[in-house]
Amino acid sequence: MNIFIHELKAYRKSTFVWTISLIAVVVLFMSMFPSISKEIVEFTKLLEGFPEPVRKALGLEIESFGSILGFYSYMFLYLTLCGAIQAMHIGTSIVSKEVRDKTADFLLTKPISRTTILTAKLWAALTTLVITNVVFFIGASIMVAQVSTESYSVKSFLMISMTLFFTQLIFLSLGIVVSIIFPKIKSVLTVSLGTVFTFFIIGLLVSTTDDDIKRYLTPFKYFDSAYIIENSSYEISFMLTGVGIIVISLIASFIIYTKKDI
Repeated sequence: MNIFIHELKAYRKSTFVWTISLIAVVVLFMSMFPSISKEIVEFTKLLEGFPEPVRKALGLEIESFGSILGFYSYMFLYLTLCGAIQAMHIGTSIVSKEVRDKTADFLLTKPISRTTILTAKLWAALTTLVITNVVFFIGASIMVAQVSTESYSVKSFLMISMTLFFTQLIFLSLGIVVSIIFPKIKSVLTVSLGTVFTFFIIGLLVSTTDDDIKRYLTPFKYFDSAYIIENSSYEISFMLTGVGIIVISLIASFIIYTKKDI
């Protein structure tokens, strides 16, 4: 329990910064919606001037861009990018910092198992992400309600917003397994940004094609907002893939961490 509380305190400042940043992005983008919705005809003509592959890569759906959920979906691509960086950074640093800060010897000589240590750190990271998402969802709900000029599906809005948390869980688990396999990470930020942006760029390239198989290559494409709005559900195959990545990464993390010579 002391490890759990210690990790929460250690990440409270970054949690606050990331949460405020995500809300700021929502406020910035959604404050543009009233003006865009009023001039949607002219704006649509402008978007049609972009090549279709560019529109797909940027997440621009002309048919739904003038609706509140369509515009929110477009903005959510960049919110997910920010959230993924936060989760990857936490996952990569929460274990590797013990080696980097030379506190691993002190921690591992305590009368607690490595499984307990890793579990406490994992729960702390998960709690941090939950706090971020709860506060973000409240802020996003208020902002969307303020600028909306039409009724919208609250269920679809909630489901789209939840994809941020799901994506963060994937990157958190990837970050943890990377930090355990390569504990002597000199720059956590470099590894986090490099990994996330690599997957993000792959997602942009995949968006220019209609090949669903390639979507499995990047977590950024596991949740299609257009599909969610139309069907009020997630795509099961991609959900299972995401869950599989999380489970395999965490199992591998516990196995390697309990046997690794720190």
